[in-house]
Amino acid sequence: MPSEKKRLEKSLDKLFKIYKDISTKADEVNQYRCPYKNAKNICTATFKCLNQHFIKDNPKEPICIGSEKLDYRPAWITDQPIKSNDE
Repeated sequence: MPSEKKRLEKSLDKLFKIYKDISTKADEVNQYRCPYKNAKNICTATFKCLNQHFIKDNPKEPICIGSEKLDYRPAWITDQPIKSNDE
């Protein structure tokens, strides 16, 4: 039994280190990447943002055109509904 406990502790320590590295990287990325931009650069925000760009092929899901070198937060307009590019 004691050897199983040591093995479990070692395994948990290894998992903790892995998740700690993932968390550290996520915290770093959150400093410059909009949290509403998914892996396909689609904006998932439920509010209007100046970085949203709609295309004819997919008029319901705006593409995020925000640069990750800019502070994206001032672009958020939370008191207006989302509109397509033409409106």
